[in-house]
Parts: sequence; structure tokens; C-alpha cells
Amino acid sequence: MKTAVVIFNLGGPDSLEAIEPFLFNLFSDRDIFKLPFGQKLFAKVISSRRAPKVSEEYKLIGGKSPINEWTEIQRKMLEEKLKTYDSNISVFTAMRYWNPITKDVAEIIKKQNFDRIVLLPLYPHYSISTTGSSFNEWERVYTQTNEKIFKVNNYQTNPKYVAALNERIDKTILRFPEEVRKDIQLVFSAHGTPISMVKSGDPYSHHILETVNKVMEERKNSHPHHLCYQSKVGPVKWLTPGTDTMIEELAAQGKKHLLIIPISFVSDHVETSFELDIEYRHVADKVKIENYIVMEGLNDSKLFIEALYDETIKVLEK
Repeated sequence: MKTAVVIFNLGGPDSLEAIEPFLFNLFSDRDIFKLPFGQKLFAKVISSRRAPKVSEEYKLIGGKSPINEWTEIQRKMLEEKLKTYDSNISVFTAMRYWNPITKDVAEIIKKQNFDRIVLLPLYPHYSISTTGSSFNEWERVYTQTNEKIFKVNNYQTNPKYVAALNERIDKTILRFPEEVRKDIQLVFSAHGTPISMVKSGDPYSHHILETVNKVMEERKNSHPHHLCYQSKVGPVKWLTPGTDTMIEELAAQGKKHLLIIPISFVSDHVETSFELDIEYRHVADKVKIENYIVMEGLNDSKLFIEALYDETIKVLEK
């Protein structure tokens, strides 16, 4: 029995020239930006306006998104591990807004006559704007025949995912001077969403909280911790507090040693490498934070790959 596992991620521009078309694809997504009409025109105008500013951000992190390389590493590691369970499993990457774009991947899979397909998002926390959007796009572009389709919706408290986060936190603590390690504040920074999404029943913010609680429970509350949100765009109300506000508030309380934990991302990309590590570092410097250290993404974490393996096997053996 042949099985395809499709890992979903947002993708990111692989060159400065790719930024505007990447943004166009993002702003065309009706699961995030629901306009009654003129969606394509809106996407064209906004992407052309934002591209120059976003280009400056990408120039500071090497001219492209690291998400593509990290996702490919994760794909290879997962495929290698799954083949020990069943040699007829193949793993594919489907990006929502850049290459390999979901439509192209669906066509490749269609030609190979798989018996089973597992849809596995690299978003541990379910949101209509991430997992929901990727699933919806898959249903639009993949015409199912006789394959059995399995979906992994969320895995925010998977023990190995939580252990992977704690492994990264422990490793990052060692980057602080030994004499201040007991004074570290753990600052969990999640991608924000508009409040309207929370009110409409999107479970994402609850899933984030569950992960943070589980991580701290496993750590036996080793340090004070805080949850905040980043990446706000537009004038509408978003989840609070913002990460920049949290940094300022902690500084005002005399807290000088911050370990920043990207909690909703499983690999480094512009929102960790630029927003957290560069943009918010300026905020931290301004308010005299002495040690501001951003945790590396899960990236090539073996424990994280084991979590993905477990989630895949769990749905296949139901």
C-alpha cells in the first residue's frame, strides 16, 4: 500500500525578486483576507506597496527566507524515519504561498497513484489562517478518486513536540552568563491573530496557551514566563500584549535577561530571524535589556521529527 505524506507550510520568498509575487499569493488568500469583491486587485495593490519595505527586511537576513531550506531538511528527516515503519511512504512538501506550491505538488502526487494520503501541517496549533487555509487549498486543487485521506489537525501538546521546545530552551539558557541564569524571563512569542478570529471560534490562541502551559509544567516552572504576540498588521484589534510591549514592560519591572521563544513557528524565517532577532532587539536595547537572546527554531530537531512521525502513524493506525 503506497502512502504519501504531505507536509504543509507557508513557504517564503527564495529571492528578493520573489517577494512581491509571494505577497500577492498571501493577500489573495480568502481564508485570511475576505473581501466581497476585488480580491485580486487588493492583493496586487497591497503586495506592490509592501514589497519595498519587506525587501529591506529580507536583505538583513540573507536576501531570502530560511523557511524553505529548513522545511526541506524536515521533509527528508521525516521521510527517512517513516521509511523504517513502511518503505512505501513518501513525503512531499506543499507550500501555501511559494514553491513548491500546493497545486503543483497535488499534480505530482496524483500521477503516482497513492492509496493513502496524510495531510500533515507544520503548524502545531490549528488556525483557519494556517492549517485551515492549507487544507482548503488542497481540496480545491486535488481531485480525490479512491485514495483514503487522513488529516492531522493539531498537535499542540504532543509530548515530543513539547520536549523539543524544552530541549531548545535548555540549550538557549546556556548562552546566558552563568550568574544570571536564575533571573531569566521566558518570553513566549506567538504569531498574533485578529480578535475577531478568536471571537468567531478559531482555536489557535487556546492551542498556543495549552503548549505554553505544557512546556512550563514539564519544566516544573523553572523560570517566570510570559506570553505575547507578534506580527500585527492593519488597524483592527489583535491579540495582546504585543511582543515589543512585553519587552518594554519587563524592562520597566527591572527584568534585564530575556529568553525569547518563538512558540508558533517550527523553523526560522523572517518573523524569527528579522522581527524577533533584529527589530525587537532594537526595542530591547532602547530599554536597557542586558541579555536579549532569541531561541533557535526547532529546525532540524530530532525530537520534533519524532513528534511528526508519531502524529502520522497515529492517523494511519486509527
